[in-house]
Parts: sequence; structure tokens; C-alpha cells
Amino acid sequence: MTGESGGIDGVDRVAVTGTPGVGKSTATALLEDEYDVIHLNDRIKGDDDLWTERDADRDTLVADIEAVREHLGDWSGVLDSHLAHRFDADRVVVLRCHPETVERRLRERGEPPATAEENAESEALDVVLSEAVAEHGTEKVYEIDVSDADPESVAAAVRAVIEGEREPSAGTVDFIEYLQADGQRRTDR
Repeated sequence: MTGESGGIDGVDRVAVTGTPGVGKSTATALLEDEYDVIHLNDRIKGDDDLWTERDADRDTLVADIEAVREHLGDWSGVLDSHLAHRFDADRVVVLRCHPETVERRLRERGEPPATAEENAESEALDVVLSEAVAEHGTEKVYEIDVSDADPESVAAAVRAVIEGEREPSAGTVDFIEYLQADGQRRTDR
């Protein structure tokens, strides 16, 4: 995974994915001295050929998945993005974080309230996890709750997956109470 053929235990490609705001880029930045890390969102933003349109309502770019797949080619290393699970990988790390924390982080970044709320709801509904399992199967997915973890601990958990020191897990994190509480908050308004 550091440029040698075959990687660690035959693992060449590890996707680190999750809802925007869970801490993927922060954690993977801490791994850059050990592994080849690809920050996919930065590449998409920097190359007009990797996106098809700008979503004005969300102020985001719509990635051209096939163009990105071609751009990545036979990639190796650690792929960081909320889209990372959409690409071939040996292991897929899905970082999970409490939806209230996701919403707060996104608002602090300056995201529109509707975008922050939509992403928080997506996190509560396991959207990225469900997509990752559908694409790769439970035997390749490693779900990690990072709600109360600092970036160094998150990086250590990702490293444990890369090094084969952690067993696959999917469906172990549950934030459904957020939706129930959110429904109550909406009716209280």
C-alpha cells in the first residue's frame, strides 16, 4: 500500500467513505506519511472533466462516476471520499458519526442549513453504509462509530482495518433515534 505490489496481506485498495462531515479527510490526512492517500473530492473539484454539473441548490458538484473511475484507473492506496465506496476496493471503511454532530460540523463549515439537515438524515438512515454493503458485500465493509473519537483515534481505527487487525462489521451503528427526535422537534415548532 506504500507503493509495493501486493500491498499489505494482498490489500491494495482501501476506500474510506461516509456521510460528509464524519471526519474522513481529517483522519486520512493523518495517514499520509504511511500510505498513499487519494483525496478524491479535491481531485474532482480540480478537474472539470470529473464532474457533469453544479447542483445550485446544494452548491456542490455532481461527479461523473465513470469519468472518475477512468481517472483513477488501477488505483492503489487509501481513497478518501463520500463516494469512495462507489469504486473497486479490497476493503471499505464506513465512518459513522452521530447525525447531530454531522449537522453541526457541516453548519460550521458554512454549508446551507438544508444541506446540513439532509446529510444528518442520510447518516441516520445508513445511506452510505447501505450503498457500501450493496456494492461490496458485508465481508469487505468495516463500519466504525467515530462519534466521540478524536482524529488520531479515527486514523488508528482506519489503520487497523488497513493492517488487517479488525474484523469486517456492518450494521453495528444505529442512529434511528435521531429521526424519531427530529420528527418530534419538527412537530414542536
